[in-house]
Amino acid sequence: MGALTINTNLSSLNTQRVLELNRSQLGKSINTLSSGVKVAGSSAELVLSEGIRSDVQALQQGSRNLNDGLALLRTGEGALNEVSSILIRLRSLASQSANGTVGQDERQTVDLEYQNLLNELDRISNTTEFRGTKLLDGSLANSAEEHLIIQLGIDSSAANQIDLNSKVDLTEISREALNLGTSNVRSEGSAFLALNDLTSAIDAMIEIRSKAGTTEIRLSHALNNLNSQIENLTAAVSTIRDADIAEELATLTKNQILVQAGVAMLGQANLIPQAALTLFEGVQ
Repeated sequence: MGALTINTNLSSLNTQRVLELNRSQLGKSINTLSSGVKVAGSSAELVLSEGIRSDVQALQQGSRNLNDGLALLRTGEGALNEVSSILIRLRSLASQSANGTVGQDERQTVDLEYQNLLNELDRISNTTEFRGTKLLDGSLANSAEEHLIIQLGIDSSAANQIDLNSKVDLTEISREALNLGTSNVRSEGSAFLALNDLTSAIDAMIEIRSKAGTTEIRLSHALNNLNSQIENLTAAVSTIRDADIAEELATLTKNQILVQAGVAMLGQANLIPQAALTLFEGVQ
């Protein structure tokens, strides 16, 4: 049995210590519930989660960059589709003009449409752009001085970049580049020559569009992979940082009860020294 003292109340000191501990835990529960974050300060968990969050931010920007790259390719593909349609129509007109039953006046009419379509081909080549970047003037060719790089990862390594110029190699698309600069169908002979040139031009367009299409498919897969990484890393951050509200509410209730009990017991502990007064009863 401990000594009965007045100056030192060990029970009160112990109760104060436990009460302060419970009050601290109660404060943490309130902070966690108010912020929704279960880690705070400079804990190892917080430092780890910040590193992952940084990666998530970089990958989210990479996802946006890939979407821009896909939009650029789709813009170019739309223009290439129209150019292909023009070339197919031009070959049809050349075949019509090459037919021996067509009169000279009819060939002049056919050539009028033929020249207008060639002019439209050049107009599409000169005006097709994405955010100021020309797409059909050779800017996306592998031989271009400056290459268009899509950044999609967390660093600048080659594995986290896609060089559109080397993948697409979209050379200049114009009547001159397609060897149609002086092409016409005003005579039977020129129509035969035009047929040969147009066949070569259409073959070149098929190769160009195949490269653009396969690159678009690659970017789509890269985008899906990035989005999957973002989702999984975000889940990891949530596991580290996010509070379980149901669990924290249970902890809050427990700490509230312990604090209330501690306050009540502190009052009782402070009364213990009064027991010493009973020893003085009857003392004259």
